[in-house]
Amino acid sequence: MNIKEIYNLAIEKAIKADFRGEEQARKELKRINNKYEALTSKQKEFFDKESLVNPYLDSRILNLSEDKEVKKILVGIDIGPAELLLAKQIGDIDLVLSHHPSGRALSSLDKVMSLQSDLLSQYGVPINVAEGLMKKRISEVARGINGLNHQRTVDMARILKLNLGCFHTACDNLVARYLKQKIEAENFERIEDLMNFLREIPEYKEASKLGIGPKIFVGNKENHCGKIALTEITGGTEGSPKLYQKMAIAGIGTIIGMHISEEHKKEAEKAHINVIVAGHMSSDSVGVNLLLDDLEARGVEIIPCSGLIRISRK
Repeated sequence: MNIKEIYNLAIEKAIKADFRGEEQARKELKRINNKYEALTSKQKEFFDKESLVNPYLDSRILNLSEDKEVKKILVGIDIGPAELLLAKQIGDIDLVLSHHPSGRALSSLDKVMSLQSDLLSQYGVPINVAEGLMKKRISEVARGINGLNHQRTVDMARILKLNLGCFHTACDNLVARYLKQKIEAENFERIEDLMNFLREIPEYKEASKLGIGPKIFVGNKENHCGKIALTEITGGTEGSPKLYQKMAIAGIGTIIGMHISEEHKKEAEKAHINVIVAGHMSSDSVGVNLLLDDLEARGVEIIPCSGLIRISRK
């Protein structure tokens, strides 16, 4: 496979796993293309043309060696200067792949967060309410990432002549769909039952041995699960803390997420919603592994690093 083919595979798998449904994800791409066609030539100069083919702008190839054949990849949840130096030390690394975004992918993190509004509407939160609360949160995230040094890792990769990419929401979609299908195939009554189930998923089992496995952040193991929602697995980063009351009204009893801030935790407590944090590195690892299995099946050697719990399902 070459780098472009790996990118195409990741985006295609993410579209098929999208909580909105494949048809809706492609409809959104068509809407963006129509908006682009209506722009003036000057406006098109600054338009992010990747959005014409990729609904997940925090997932990209960050340099231009798209035709490079890939036989060996160094993959981590986070890739920074240290991991790039490691790749150089190992040698013969055709692509360094990060889960968390850098460069233009990081500066576009807020662009994927509208996905959460559609996700919440599927769990019963009115779309206008979800959109209204998410717009404020998206604006906060956009301002927060604006002053970061987005290009630091990208610049170092260029100097070291290393190919670099990142698949954030693209892989988060995969773990979200994976967990949703597994959980909905069961009928969990109590939080304890759900916790025991999660700990049997290989990445969460390994994380538990390291002390970073699934934990109950709000509620207790004796609580009823009620309706279980995976509203905090994909879609960039945490949504609005004010959404918990709306989710409770929609009948959601338990939320599974990757991480939670103190403000979000307090709001979930007020809404009497159970919150299970499945684990950040472990959840990210599930999504990345679901992509890596396909690459490995095509003959690509995987070298995991930087928090990736590599589990092969093939």
